[in-house]
Amino acid sequence: MSRLIHDASASYVVGVDVGTGSARAGLFDLQGNMLHVAKHEITTFQDANARYEQSSENIWQAVCACVKAVVNASGLPVDTIVGLSFDATCSMVVMGENNQPLPVGEHGIADRNVIVWMDQRATKQASKINELGHSVLNYVGNRISPEMQTPKLLWLKTHLPETYHSAKHFFDLTDYLTYRASGSQARSICTVVCKWTYLAHESRWDESYFDAIGLDDLSDTQFTKIGTEIVSPGTSLAQGLTHSAAEQLGLKAGTAVAAGLIDAHAGGVGSVGALTEDGTAAPAECLAYVFGTSACTLTTSSKAVNVPGVWGPYFSAMLPSMWLNEAGQSAAGAAIDHLVLMHPASTEASLLAKEAGIPLSVWLSKQAKLKILTLSDAVNLAEGVHVVPEFLGNRAPFADPNARAIMAGLSMDKSIDSLVALYVAGICGLAYGLRQIIEAQAAQGLNIARVVISGGAGQDPLVRQLIADATGKDVVAPSADEPVILGTAMLAAVAAGAYSNVEDAMKAMSSFGDRYLPAAEDIRQLHDARYLAFTKLQAIAREL
Repeated sequence: MSRLIHDASASYVVGVDVGTGSARAGLFDLQGNMLHVAKHEITTFQDANARYEQSSENIWQAVCACVKAVVNASGLPVDTIVGLSFDATCSMVVMGENNQPLPVGEHGIADRNVIVWMDQRATKQASKINELGHSVLNYVGNRISPEMQTPKLLWLKTHLPETYHSAKHFFDLTDYLTYRASGSQARSICTVVCKWTYLAHESRWDESYFDAIGLDDLSDTQFTKIGTEIVSPGTSLAQGLTHSAAEQLGLKAGTAVAAGLIDAHAGGVGSVGALTEDGTAAPAECLAYVFGTSACTLTTSSKAVNVPGVWGPYFSAMLPSMWLNEAGQSAAGAAIDHLVLMHPASTEASLLAKEAGIPLSVWLSKQAKLKILTLSDAVNLAEGVHVVPEFLGNRAPFADPNARAIMAGLSMDKSIDSLVALYVAGICGLAYGLRQIIEAQAAQGLNIARVVISGGAGQDPLVRQLIADATGKDVVAPSADEPVILGTAMLAAVAAGAYSNVEDAMKAMSSFGDRYLPAAEDIRQLHDARYLAFTKLQAIAREL
């Protein structure tokens, strides 16, 4: 995708976003304009009991393919590309001696050495950790999640001791990619604070925590396997790209490599720091809502705020010297996809969507828009149908991995109109889950003025308006088509010395776009009533 005529005398940066299903690379100028983007699929292996695994080599090859693609498409001299950075899912990579992958499942397949972020195998280990009530939990919303890394480490030690004890490195995926690119073993503050219990505000690992949960061997070896050098996102690593990595990526050896971010946090960096209408930047007034396969909320503040069931507060995990509270939904876009495929009309609708060349969810949104005068009217299509779309548990504010979805008001109607109603009800359900998070944070004094939405599932104007109406908050979209990749590219620009810090890069390289205001009183009252139904159904599901 070309937007500008390239200036061979200018400087450019590459941001790489590694999601659950694909790697994407974007080439940007230093004003934040994306000149080219490329995508390459990643293989995921799914086993029973919600176990998901990947291959670090497969991921690296996908990264190389898409970086080469944008470099080749640009036709730029490689010495004009001055920086590279990565964001990724918070999956865990296990590497042995001589950079050999180690198996993370009983199958013994070494190449499957990545436990994917959404893997739920460590649910029991997380419960045991939570029962201890260690003070470290004060900085993860008072409850560790099975999506985090210490329960997964404990699972490996219990079930695959040979892998666990043979491992030389346990990496968050972002840190593995920067290691592969630069040779630096440094970990990003973002990854180790949010997923590994590093206490950044005290610049230390808590040995007593690891001893208490049964990972004392990590503290006994001074945490060399999980990170002894912890750096801020955007830090220039080692001597830049190694010769080997440069050759594989199609870039120049020595190109600056930045310490990266978790993918959702990159979306936050790429969206909340733009200048407002009065010419100021107010990231603390924004809640970043990164809406993709899952959904993540990111709220920053100048002081630590503990919100039960919400991860954090994390110090400097996204923005330097700011505290971060992170929440979200374990299934968001994936929940909607799963929900609509349960309907009898999904086969017919899927064929029509395929003929139109668009995803089913996009096609359903288009059908909804044909039936309404304004976007806010869409809620009326879901009359009587209610969905709590917690197919993979409730990440926040209840931190309940055992929560499950519940639906009410379904009839025997097999029509596409009924499917559209279910789709709208599902989107409303996700929006009410977001409202619940916003209200839980506000109850602790963490108030926001606007929701800044990004992610593939959040691009639809209908989705944005329903979220604004359901939450009662302005919803603003970043101008950038790909704010996650842009946020990562900002780090590359900082590492290359184009900007002195992340805040300056955010102001210079991002801007706000479309704005969606909450609806009039009658629609707000309808959403209030539906929200009450949502919370009652949710409570019933927990009781059952």
